[in-house]
Amino acid sequence: MERESGTCEHLITDETLAKWQFLVDQISEIADVPATLIMHTREQKHSVFIKSAGNVNPYRKGQSFQLHDKLYCSGVFKRDGELCVEDASKDPNWHDNPDMEFGMSFYVGLPLKWPDGSNFGTICMLDRFRNQRALQFREGLRRFCQIVEDDLAMLEEIERRKRAEARLQKELGLREALIEERTQELQEANTALRVLLNGVERSKTEIEERVAQQIKGLVLPHISRLRQLNGDDERARSYLDTVEANLKSITSSFSGNLARALEGLTPTESEIAQLIAQGRSTKEIAKTLSRGTSTIDFHRSNIRQKLGLTNGRRNLQKHLEDLQQYGELAHITPSIF
Repeated sequence: MERESGTCEHLITDETLAKWQFLVDQISEIADVPATLIMHTREQKHSVFIKSAGNVNPYRKGQSFQLHDKLYCSGVFKRDGELCVEDASKDPNWHDNPDMEFGMSFYVGLPLKWPDGSNFGTICMLDRFRNQRALQFREGLRRFCQIVEDDLAMLEEIERRKRAEARLQKELGLREALIEERTQELQEANTALRVLLNGVERSKTEIEERVAQQIKGLVLPHISRLRQLNGDDERARSYLDTVEANLKSITSSFSGNLARALEGLTPTESEIAQLIAQGRSTKEIAKTLSRGTSTIDFHRSNIRQKLGLTNGRRNLQKHLEDLQQYGELAHITPSIF
């Protein structure tokens, strides 16, 4: 997780600050030092973030130091580990460090790091003389240092999850907006489709009405004339009756779907079925088709079987009439073959 300079404070809760205050107070009491500090480093500034309580502690919260080679904490960063100075007044490397202004010649400090290894600051113990008790507590200071670093890791993880949740919420908002937009588009498309389908249906109805009118006005009158011209030809009259019946069926049932009950019949069976539906007897059908009555009976039996009339109780003519009456008898042109 990226952290901008000076923005770590908002990660650290009041509860964590209180916990760290308790830690530094415990360290000062156990190690018997006047000052225990948690320092925070930001760029080249090194500031007091948490200080142990008590009047003997000369440092104030927020007090800032410029990082340079003479500062104790700079030595911690250079070592990337513990710095222990037992008596700075006798150490040529530290005798003139800024903390000597407060008489703090004794120092033990450790680096505090974020989980990614970058420096948060330091945790340190300071005294005005060599402190044997503090020297013996160096391992304890490491344990307290680990507690602070664990808190830093937890705080960073909390922040990471908050940012991830914010990103998810933003993404969710975008997805919801997109879904709403797509839903609106679909609704508009459905409306347009309904309008289109209604238009198609109206056009279909208009076309059907025109075809029906043309059949009634242009075709059926000629069939009547043909019947008059072929008055002595019974077979011709039979075909004309069938054509007229089918044309009338077309003009009366354009708006419905004719059933496909006769799709499974052969052309000859379909021809016979239509003549049966017109009320023709077996003898009349045999004469019309120039077939024997036994052949017609054979086909009648096949028609009954294919239409599911196997129990013999249902009259075939009545069944075909019912199908035709309810728009379920398909228009099948009789075949002369």
